[in-house]
Amino acid sequence: MKNLAKLALFFSLTFIIVFFGSLFLEFLSSWLAMVREIPVTPRTMKTVTELSWKSLPIAIFISILLSLSYSARRFIPIPVSIIAIMILASLYTGGFAIAINRSENMGFALNTVQPIQSGPGLVLSRSDSSIILLRESSQISGPRMVSFPEQALIYQEIPLGPNYSIIPLPPFPLGTETPYLINNIYIDLNLSTQEFIRRFQDSYLNFAIYALSLILLLASLRYVLDLSHWPLANIFLGALAFRGILSLKVFLNSREINSLLTNFLRDFAPSEYATPLVFFTISILVMLYTFLANLARPKRSQDA
Repeated sequence: MKNLAKLALFFSLTFIIVFFGSLFLEFLSSWLAMVREIPVTPRTMKTVTELSWKSLPIAIFISILLSLSYSARRFIPIPVSIIAIMILASLYTGGFAIAINRSENMGFALNTVQPIQSGPGLVLSRSDSSIILLRESSQISGPRMVSFPEQALIYQEIPLGPNYSIIPLPPFPLGTETPYLINNIYIDLNLSTQEFIRRFQDSYLNFAIYALSLILLLASLRYVLDLSHWPLANIFLGALAFRGILSLKVFLNSREINSLLTNFLRDFAPSEYATPLVFFTISILVMLYTFLANLARPKRSQDA
């Protein structure tokens, strides 16, 4: 009981710290983007609710991963760890989701950003690439000159459509300074956030089943944190496994795969429960493998 109480305290502190830390970083990122970038069209900054929804999946993934690692280092039995973490994660996810939904009246986190106003000749640059507008800034899709490092200026009369230039050029903005791996994870987290919001707005039951299936799948990977005698290596393996689940989550929620699952399971479950059903199935298989591996482990030591 003492270890379970410590596990509950550890999970609670981790979830709260990660959630509000991520919320602060999201707010800071939006504020820095507003300061560094001058938009060419009017843009409204995100609300506190939108920033909080983005922080929820991050808090779920990180808190479960660290709590699984904590339970492994404290030698808490795997079934007890899975049940305890699943209950804690479900309570915090549901509670924070309801609180976020009721925070819609808090207003905008940042003010509306006014668009830039300039005549012909405005230069927009990023990552050593530049665009020179040949008309007023309000006509961003008008003719322009594009400059790339160590290349001659390229004229674009109509920078729209598939055949607007003699060479393929990137749209606005001209690239990103974020590393590919981090940017890829950030995109998947944004897609995960959109799925959470869509299911929560659909119904509480839909959101609860989806969140519970995801939490169960994450918690079922407790055995990964016992693969090595090095806790840091186990956390790294767990992080890789969680990254794979995040990719699987985005893959299953895509329109094409979701339609395929819906047609395959139309006689067994409604379409909105296709992805949770896959999560539950994988969770059961993983826990069954963990159970059989634990049964076989003492037998192997005797044979040795």
